[in-house]
Amino acid sequence: MSRISHSALRAAQRTPLHLRSAGRRAQPAPAADGWEPGYLRLHRSGELAARARAAMAALARCQVCPRACAVNRLDGGRGVCNSGAEPVVASWNSHPWEEPPISGTAGSGTIFFSRCTGKCCFCQNFSISQLGYGNQVSVQRLAEMWLELQARGCHNINFVTPTHFAPQIVAAADIAAAGGLRVPLVYNTSGYETVATLRMLEGVIDIWLPDAKYANDAVARRISGFPNYLAHNRAALREIFRQVGDELILDEQSIARRGMIIRHLVLPDGLDGAAEVLRWIATELSPRVHVSLMNQYFPTHQAVNDPVLGRKITPEEYEAALEAFEAAGLENGWMQEHEECAT
Repeated sequence: MSRISHSALRAAQRTPLHLRSAGRRAQPAPAADGWEPGYLRLHRSGELAARARAAMAALARCQVCPRACAVNRLDGGRGVCNSGAEPVVASWNSHPWEEPPISGTAGSGTIFFSRCTGKCCFCQNFSISQLGYGNQVSVQRLAEMWLELQARGCHNINFVTPTHFAPQIVAAADIAAAGGLRVPLVYNTSGYETVATLRMLEGVIDIWLPDAKYANDAVARRISGFPNYLAHNRAALREIFRQVGDELILDEQSIARRGMIIRHLVLPDGLDGAAEVLRWIATELSPRVHVSLMNQYFPTHQAVNDPVLGRKITPEEYEAALEAFEAAGLENGWMQEHEECAT
């Protein structure tokens, strides 16, 4: 097993996120060392099917996210996420620009879900997350997408903004496991989660990519629409840490198999509270947790004319976040170079 060292942080540059196709078609072989993703064990035991039934039935009184709307999504009800019983997918493809152990050489098989539990005024995918662009698919078809991405050679299946469709993901995982899925599952989330939902996903998800967006509840609510973000986010991060710990387990090609990477996006004028967020991760979880410190913020959607959010971050603002990373004593992760910042 190997991990990314602190000395390699600046060399491991990441590119702003866009969706592209890798074009590779090889079927991945089973790991030579016998490793397999956790959902296969749950599938063989029958537990995955049982969890799927319980999770889907619970949509009759949906409390899958911290908003706990309690609407009957099985009977056409819509809560804050405006989602029903069937998943809605905006795009699915091979994506080369996640963190290096996620994208690797063949890309991450991303499933971009429509809608969201948040309302970020600066969301770069607002046409998907807030306007609802996408196509409704069955759980069966969702599982087939994963198998098709695996057949292209993708290293993993990466669920982007998945929280409101977590029950459907569990149900699709059972179908996909029966159909021959063998790659890790990645949960790419805002970090606004309930512990109950994360425990439903325990053993199903191999790699966690949660955000730690803010250090201030008032800011989180004002610009992202998240009530009580800190309590829910920190409880979620603690639960994920309980499940997988601080080691990012890699294969012989340095592709992630299991673990967590916490993402933090630096915002203008320190709105993100980087120093406090990073200090909390290091002291309350572990200094060995991998952190992806991102400088790719740019104003879009409702932030374009905002007096604070209406600009990119400066090199000095990102440098302050880098210094906060060092001061917190964090050891592992990824940083982007200053030159990518623009005023």
